Amino acid sequence: MIFRIQLRVFFLAVLAFQFFLQQSVVTAEESLPNVVVIMADDLGFSDLGCYGGEIETPHLDSLANNGLRFTQFYNTARCWPSRAALLTGYYAQQVRRDAFPGLPDGRRGNRPKWARLLPEVLDQAGYRSYHSGKWHLDGMPIENGFDRSYLLKDQGRFFNPRVHWEDDVKLPQVEKDSGYYGTTAIANHAIECLVDHSENHPGVPFFHYVAFTAPHFPLHALPEDIEKYRGRYDTGWEKIRQARWNRMQKMKLISAELSDVEQEVGPPYHFPEALKTLGDGEVNRPLPWDSLTTEQKKFQAQKMELHAAMVDRMDQEIGRILAQLKSSNQFENTLIMFLSDNGASAEIMVRTDGHDPAASPGSAESYLCLGPGWSTACNTPFRRHKTWTHEGGISTPLIAHWPKTIHDRGELRNQPGHIIDIIPTILEIAQTSRLKTWQDKTVPTPPGQSLLRTLKEKLKPKQRTLWWSHEANHAIHQRNWKAVVSGEDAQWELYNLAEDRTETMNLAERHPERLKEMIQEWTRLHNEYYQIATGKGVPEEFRVND
Repeated sequence: MIFRIQLRVFFLAVLAFQFFLQQSVVTAEESLPNVVVIMADDLGFSDLGCYGGEIETPHLDSLANNGLRFTQFYNTARCWPSRAALLTGYYAQQVRRDAFPGLPDGRRGNRPKWARLLPEVLDQAGYRSYHSGKWHLDGMPIENGFDRSYLLKDQGRFFNPRVHWEDDVKLPQVEKDSGYYGTTAIANHAIECLVDHSENHPGVPFFHYVAFTAPHFPLHALPEDIEKYRGRYDTGWEKIRQARWNRMQKMKLISAELSDVEQEVGPPYHFPEALKTLGDGEVNRPLPWDSLTTEQKKFQAQKMELHAAMVDRMDQEIGRILAQLKSSNQFENTLIMFLSDNGASAEIMVRTDGHDPAASPGSAESYLCLGPGWSTACNTPFRRHKTWTHEGGISTPLIAHWPKTIHDRGELRNQPGHIIDIIPTILEIAQTSRLKTWQDKTVPTPPGQSLLRTLKEKLKPKQRTLWWSHEANHAIHQRNWKAVVSGEDAQWELYNLAEDRTETMNLAERHPERLKEMIQEWTRLHNEYYQIATGKGVPEEFRVND
């Protein structure tokens, strides 16, 4: 009798254990994925090794080799509009975060109440959200739905920031020679959040927005990273650009001709006093390398060494973040996306603590910018730079890595996409379509499209319209055609990007009707977005006509 009872108990225990295992499998299979979005600042299209660059980026290259690389993904051409688009899912103009006639400049504009940030929506799906790094949005992270945040606002001081916050509480300024470095500090906070999440919120999905301030100017880099690139850029920007292009061709990244260097195009803003401060080694045009003086060649090569060191360090810190994801067993079920907020910058200026010509390049006492010679190389193979809506200003690398879902590992995706597509992608994988609050009919329909199917399988490029406007630079992309204009009095240009991705052949005179139609559509969307931003019709004095 006792034996039968023991046997029965044993079988019940076995059945209970089997049920537990089944439930565990179901839970694991149905668990929502984590999402990590990593954004670089002023990174050029070809700066990463996996996009043709010579800079050492083994961790990002590994994500690309085991994930996907997008070849025609776009940002907004500028930092704060891209961040607004990333976290709201709308064009920045729709949410008052880039300039419109009669509205505040995007850096000072406040979003409409309906333009909630992603964490507020993900919270309803059970996600926790974390932010580490740059912000450049209105409001503060915690008050906008993030659970934890480290906000580094002091862009001009990589070694000793005076303005930074933790969880919306202002921190004391960092003293010089403390061992602080911005890129490392951002990664430290990201890792701290991941460790805390693993220990205190196991089983809860998370969204982590890691916004590095590198390689944005000033070119501040750690000495050991600078040393790795000593002398590597003495050959000049033309040879570096050609070498990048050759590698890109082997990778089959871009099927087009290498664009010509526009020697007359310099920084988007002119600061003559800065040029005086920087001295005779500075050059504000992408002139032929052989035409430069010995002093100019040395000065320019040093600047690119610093830029490379900053990108290299960012990759090292990303490696530490990836190691933490692996150690907490979250790596396989985490969608990681890496991109840049705009193209490499041609700007030359001196801000913050100024520039000491006698200081070691890359130190806290120096203030150097990349400039148009090297930004042309960093944006290989495209034309122009940050702030322009030609391809060099708006094209970004996009790496997507998600072992649980992406099976075409190491492949390219050629479908045109835009930063407005990031939120629809995250919302779909987080299954937030079930949330009634997101289906509020009073909220304008977000313009982006989910990338989820593209992550899972190779698709034919979709026919869609993409739109840009920043300062006097405008563009529209439709059916492989792109119309673009730079400057108030400039003429619109027309390119067939399917055949001429690098914008070398202006077809405006050959296809005037097509160009006219595209300008009209750009204008219609401009007026529609103005109405959304203001909540009313467009006043006649502000109306843009073709």
